[in-house]
Amino acid sequence: MSDEELPSGWEKRLSRSTGQHYYLNVYTKESQWDRPDKPADPAGNGKTEGPDEVQCSHILVKHSGSRRPSSWRESTITRSKAEALELVKEYREQIESGEASFGSLASKYSDCSSAKRNGDLGPFGRGAMQKPFEEAAFALKVGQISQPIDTDSGVHIIQRTA
Repeated sequence: MSDEELPSGWEKRLSRSTGQHYYLNVYTKESQWDRPDKPADPAGNGKTEGPDEVQCSHILVKHSGSRRPSSWRESTITRSKAEALELVKEYREQIESGEASFGSLASKYSDCSSAKRNGDLGPFGRGAMQKPFEEAAFALKVGQISQPIDTDSGVHIIQRTA
């Protein structure tokens, strides 16, 4: 495994679930998808303002342009990105109106394996998720639901739970 001149304290690893490379802080064992641009901080100091960690649930709707257009629900996902966005908007409206709970929609319709846990991703720190997802998750207040968020995985809505 080449560490391609990474800043000190970082290792490049291969994700078994996605086949993509990620970067591991050897001190804190935190991982991130983005290539680090400064040495790893052993104490985890120097973080941006706000919480170090949040807990969220999400509903992911994949589309044909997603990096892995398949899920536990469908072996081949053929819907367009526009169709995925419409579905996410519908789910958000159902939650906002009280017609359905976030967890019930996530368990039925999310293309993420977290659907088995009503969409719960558990606690995560900065650098653990794709940038647009992380920025949205950390911007939410507990109980809030995001607008649709587009990532390489698909279109999400996120609910911050802690």
